[in-house]
Amino acid sequence: MDPRTNPAFLRGMTQSRSVTRRDALRLGGLSAAGLALAACGVQGKKVAAVPPRDAVAEYWGSKKKNGTLRFANWPLYIDKDGQRYPSLELFTADTGIKVEYQEAIQDNSTFFGKVQPLLAANNDIGYDLMVLTNGLQLSKAIALGYLVPLDHSKLPNFAANASSAVKNPTWDPNNAHTIPWTVGVTGIAYNPKYVDEVKSIQDLWNPKYKGKVGMMLDTQEVANFGMFALGIDPDKSTEADWKKAGEKLKEQRDAGLVRKYYENDYVDALARGDIWITMAWSGDIFQQVAEGKDLRFVVPDEGGTIWTDNMCIPKTAQNPVDALTLMDYVYQPKIATMLVEYINFITPVSSAKDLVLADAAKAKGDEKKALEQIAESPLIFPSEEDMAKLRSYKTLTSAEEKVFEDIFQPVTQG
Repeated sequence: MDPRTNPAFLRGMTQSRSVTRRDALRLGGLSAAGLALAACGVQGKKVAAVPPRDAVAEYWGSKKKNGTLRFANWPLYIDKDGQRYPSLELFTADTGIKVEYQEAIQDNSTFFGKVQPLLAANNDIGYDLMVLTNGLQLSKAIALGYLVPLDHSKLPNFAANASSAVKNPTWDPNNAHTIPWTVGVTGIAYNPKYVDEVKSIQDLWNPKYKGKVGMMLDTQEVANFGMFALGIDPDKSTEADWKKAGEKLKEQRDAGLVRKYYENDYVDALARGDIWITMAWSGDIFQQVAEGKDLRFVVPDEGGTIWTDNMCIPKTAQNPVDALTLMDYVYQPKIATMLVEYINFITPVSSAKDLVLADAAKAKGDEKKALEQIAESPLIFPSEEDMAKLRSYKTLTSAEEKVFEDIFQPVTQG
């Protein structure tokens, strides 16, 4: 059956998933502390963040399509129908490129630890395309020259359809080496049974919620919120800003406002009423709401964190043209729709919303309700106002990382 007319694969959003994409990321230890350990001993010559045009032309000039592609991604992170991947079947039908798809990435640090020695030795890692989260690992891969500079003349769908919010990120200027696979947001979730409407990040410092506030254990996450509370843009922050944010977070902790610094278990605590208001990930709350929980999610006025999982081509890729072809292919709205209806994370192609609504109009019963819920959810299709308030994590050098950890780790573990 043509994947374009087969709705079965779309039903992933109605299924309970034991380990979500963000769960896997947290369980894998993406905290700056964990990444610091994994990064020890990384060697290589640093390169400019944005490669010159002649470097792009030099790399791609002799490359040709081979008709095959080896793709490494995270679990439960693509549309699936049994053992089939409908969007990849459609890609093969349209391009002739066969895809060997593997759920090879459980967390950034472990995966990077496996492929880094091979890349450093200029050896094939077994994949032509991989998905990495913005953060220390990806920044090191870029800085050490492990990623292919992208030929944007071969990415017309990205240019035409990608949301402005995912273009030109601070950690990869001009998307020189990466383009997003999906996007997530860290904001505030609250239980309306106990908390009135939330708009400001200062509600996490509100004395009336003493002992009922949840904060995240991850230092980069909690640091961003400390900076947001002071009106500081993490992307532009300095060591002096980190110290101010650290003091702001210590005030919150020492006042007894924080019940716990959470990893994944904040969601259940919020639903139970153990905490009333908490830092939260958009995908987690969407899944809870889809299961019938009465929880709310907001991007506070002062800002929230945007994080992206990014497609990139390792420098030892055997089929880079085929990889670049898929990178652009998924930026067609019809393909982005297939993905978002299953993955339930923010799509980098905002126009997919209209196509989700069109699918909902043709569906019936629970399927119709699920699709409408996806299309209408600000957790999957945030407003332009919310997107404008989002900032990334600070890109840290190795020296900055130690200073950063020394400031924020005592807050969450003290």
